[in-house]
Amino acid sequence: MAALRSEIEELWERRDDEAVVYTTEALAAVDGAIGLLDRGRVRVAELMDGNVVTHEWLKCAIVLLYQQAEPGITRFGPFECADKIPLKSEIEASGVQVSPGAVIRRGSYQEPGVVVMPSHIGIGSYVGEGTLVDSWVGIGSCAQVGRNVHLSGGVGLGGMIEPPMAKPVVIEDDAFIGARSMIYSGARVGEGALLGAGALLTDTIPVIDAATGEELSRGEVPPWTVAVPASRPREYSGGTFGLPCLLVIKHLEKGERHDKAKLNEAVRAQPLTL
Repeated sequence: MAALRSEIEELWERRDDEAVVYTTEALAAVDGAIGLLDRGRVRVAELMDGNVVTHEWLKCAIVLLYQQAEPGITRFGPFECADKIPLKSEIEASGVQVSPGAVIRRGSYQEPGVVVMPSHIGIGSYVGEGTLVDSWVGIGSCAQVGRNVHLSGGVGLGGMIEPPMAKPVVIEDDAFIGARSMIYSGARVGEGALLGAGALLTDTIPVIDAATGEELSRGEVPPWTVAVPASRPREYSGGTFGLPCLLVIKHLEKGERHDKAKLNEAVRAQPLTL
């Protein structure tokens, strides 16, 4: 592993030199790194002591793959694609349930017990055991999703390949992401948190406690909370405008079940704007 990492890092430093990047050895090194990602042997990012740690060399390998690869024809059912990244293979033996219409790229990994409805899962991403990827979900390149997560219909998790040091989107264990929510730019949803439908979260979106008006964070939903999309007024020379935020309307006990009924009760009991 250390030797492969060193080789990828050296290739990255010399990525503008075609005589280096397109050699047989360089192609094999990049393919080896992507193979490790594909089998779940390594991850682009992971939680260590509560912090998101990004393994930059693996993101470099993904960018190098895009540089090296030529579009190839992929066929599934009646469909034909011309893509640089092939589809993942050996799904049947992986213990993952995949519905027709799902597109899962090589270099991503899904732990056994994942259920994937018609959706798209990008290279470098990781999905934990027991997670449901519902219909028309987009999991962008390098996004990291924990175990027993529910990604509701139409959810979008943004990809973050470049720059290599940038943190990807992270959804921690037991989270519930409501339909049509969009999470981008390295945002993070804590363990057991629930996002209401249509939530927008980026690294600059404020997350506010409805009970106190306190800004809890930018781009991070605290663990075991219920958060819904909201807005707060801001004065500009042209008038007063509502800017998006997320409103934490409830704090859950760790391990508390957060089903849709509880979300609806919480939403009805709290205002949605500040």
